[in-house]
Amino acid sequence: MKRIFLGVLLFSGTAIFAQEKDSIVTTSVSTEILSVVKNDTIDTIVKKQADAPQKVQPIIALTSEDSSATKYQLSDYKNAANYDKAWLKQIKESASLFDTIYNKIATERIENIPVSFIDLPTDTLKARLARLNAKTPFNVEYNESLERVIKSYLSRNRGLMERMLTISQFYFPMFEQELDNFNMPLEMKYLAIVESALNPRAKSRVGATGLWQFMYGTGKEQNLEVNSYVDERSDPIKSTKAACEYLTRLYSIYNDWDLALAAYNSGPGNVNKAIRRSDGYTNYWNIRNHLPRETAGYVPAFLATMYIFEYAKEHGIYGEVVDRPYFETDTVHVKSMLTFDQISRFTSVSIEELEILNPSYKLNIIPFQEDRNHALRLPTSVMGKFVSNEDDIYVLAEEELKKVEKPLPKLVKAESQSRYRVRSGDYLGKIAEKFGVRVSEIKRWNGLRSNNLRVGQRLTIFSRNSKAIAAAKPEPKQKPIPPGAKTHTVQSGDSLWTIAQKYSGISVQNLKDWNGISGKNLKLGTKIMLCDCSTKKI
Repeated sequence: MKRIFLGVLLFSGTAIFAQEKDSIVTTSVSTEILSVVKNDTIDTIVKKQADAPQKVQPIIALTSEDSSATKYQLSDYKNAANYDKAWLKQIKESASLFDTIYNKIATERIENIPVSFIDLPTDTLKARLARLNAKTPFNVEYNESLERVIKSYLSRNRGLMERMLTISQFYFPMFEQELDNFNMPLEMKYLAIVESALNPRAKSRVGATGLWQFMYGTGKEQNLEVNSYVDERSDPIKSTKAACEYLTRLYSIYNDWDLALAAYNSGPGNVNKAIRRSDGYTNYWNIRNHLPRETAGYVPAFLATMYIFEYAKEHGIYGEVVDRPYFETDTVHVKSMLTFDQISRFTSVSIEELEILNPSYKLNIIPFQEDRNHALRLPTSVMGKFVSNEDDIYVLAEEELKKVEKPLPKLVKAESQSRYRVRSGDYLGKIAEKFGVRVSEIKRWNGLRSNNLRVGQRLTIFSRNSKAIAAAKPEPKQKPIPPGAKTHTVQSGDSLWTIAQKYSGISVQNLKDWNGISGKNLKLGTKIMLCDCSTKKI
C-alpha cells in the first residue's frame, strides 16, 4: 500500500502536526492538500480500510482563510464512535422522563392507584420481597400499598422502566463504586431513578437540581459550586459523592435507611414531626401518613423500582444492551476559559456530546478561576491529542474570544445568589430589569417553561446588581447574644421545632421571639439563645 506523508500544517505561525498516515478518514481538507494527493489513491485507501477497527492518527485541516472558522478533525475508532452515538441518543431521549416520574411521586396517592391486573400472585410477590429484604438493609416488607405501586409500575410504566434499564448501564458502575467507597448499600443506586430519571440536568419546580436533586442550600452545604457558569449539582461524579456524604449523615441520625431516604426527600424536621404525630413509631410505613404527600410516595417508589430492576426478566422487561456499558472518558483541568464551540472544533467532539459529558456547565462555557479547578471531560480517544496541544489550544481560544463582538457573561459566584419572592404586578421582564439580567437567564435558573408567574413564587437570581441583591435579600436581624447566655449551636438536621423539643419549657415561638427569627431556615453553626435574656438573669 502506498503511504501518504502530510507535511507540517502551519496555523498562526505555530507548527501543529506532522503525521505519517496509513489512511485518511476526515472532512473539510484544504484545496492545497487535496492537490498534492490524487483522488484515486485516497479512494483506494479508504475502500480497503473503511470497515477495519484500526487506530487512525489525527490531522488538523484548515477549512477557510478565517481562523475563527477553522475545524480540527480528530478521527476515532469507527465501532467505538458508533457506541458513543447510541449512548448519546439514549441519554438525550431520557431527559424528558423526569417530569413523568416527578409528577407521579409528587401528586399520586397510593390509595387512589387503580388496581391493575398483572400476572403477579400476591404469594409470589411476598416471596420475592422476602428475598430482597434478606439481602439489603432496607425494609422491603410486603404490604398492600407497596403491591399497588409495584403493579402500577408494571402495567403503566413498563416503557419507562425499560428506558431506565438501558440508561442505568451508563451511570450505575460509577454509582456503585462511590457507594462502595462510603460502605453504603449498593441498592441506593436506584434512588437516582426516583429522583431524576437519571437526567443530570433535571430541575424540579422548587429548584432541586441534578441526578440527586439537591436544593441550592443543601448543595452549597455539601461544597457544590453554583454560579452563573457552573452548577456542580449537575456534575454526576461530584453530586454522587455529595449524595453519599449527605445520606450517610442522615443514616447516622436515624440508624434506618428508610427514614434516611424520607429525610433526604423532605428534611429531617418533617420526619421527626411524623414520628411524634404517630406516637413515636419509627417504621416508615407507620409514619407515612404523617409525611408530606411527595414523601409518602417516595420510599414506595424507591422500593418498587428496586423490585422491578431485580426481577425485570421475570416480568419480561428488558433494556437495550450495548457492548460497552459506559463511555471511556478522562478529565483535564482547564487553564483558561474555553467554550464548547471551541472545544468541539479543536477535538471534533460534537457539542451535544460535550453537553452530556459535562452537564454542570450551564452556558456551554468552562470558566477559569484561580481558586477553583474546573474539569473538562472528553472521550479518551481524543484526550491525548488535546493534552499534547493544550498550550496552543488556549492561545487560539484566547485569540478567538478577543474577536467576540459581545462580552461573555461576567462570572457571578454563588454568594451573589438571591431569592426573590414574586409580588403582585411582577412579570419576568420587570424582574429581569430590576436585577440587570435577561428573562432567558431567569427561566433557565428556575426551570421555567413559560413566562407565567404566581404571587408568592420564589425565584433564584444570580445578579450583578448589588443594590437589587441587598433589597431582595435583607440581612437577618438576629438579636445579639449577651455574655454567659445559654445557647444551642445549630447542627445538621436541626429545626426550630427539634431544638425546642430538646429543652424543657421552650416553644418554637419562644425561640423566634428571643432570637429575632422570622423564618424557618437555620444556618449551620448559628448560636440560638435558649432564654429571654432581656427579662431574665442568667
